[in-house]
Amino acid sequence: MVPKGFLRFQLLKKLSEKPMSGSEIMTELENDTKGCWRPSPGSIYPLLAWLQDQNLIKEAEQTEPGIRRYALTDSGKAFLESETRSRDEISKHMENLGKMWYGTHREKGEGGRLAGDFFRASGDLHRELRKAHSKEELEEAKKSLEEITRQIQAITSRLKG
Repeated sequence: MVPKGFLRFQLLKKLSEKPMSGSEIMTELENDTKGCWRPSPGSIYPLLAWLQDQNLIKEAEQTEPGIRRYALTDSGKAFLESETRSRDEISKHMENLGKMWYGTHREKGEGGRLAGDFFRASGDLHRELRKAHSKEELEEAKKSLEEITRQIQAITSRLKG
């Protein structure tokens, strides 16, 4: 199960890249999640119809017979920009919550400061990785995250005894 509005946001984001059919959107989202999730036709096609009724998308010019692709309308672009700003604002609030939790609530001194710095850096990286980057940049980030995750797990394991 995905959070309310998640599929709508992801679908609009995909259509902001290029016109796509429902099937293409499902495949793209499956690829984005490395096969962990593929929205069903029963989720995609009613949503496409609803977005069209709301004037957020329209049928794109047909370039291949039998394939119906959709594109964002100007209203859809504005809506996606607004949703993106809202998501960024929520991320910022979550970062501030993390600062409070790690910076003052859990620990005092150097440990709390370092945990807060790590939390902020993680949030910054998360926001940046949502943008388009080269395969090399994404691979570098992936390797770094895998390594730091292993290190943190090892330290946590040692501390637990």
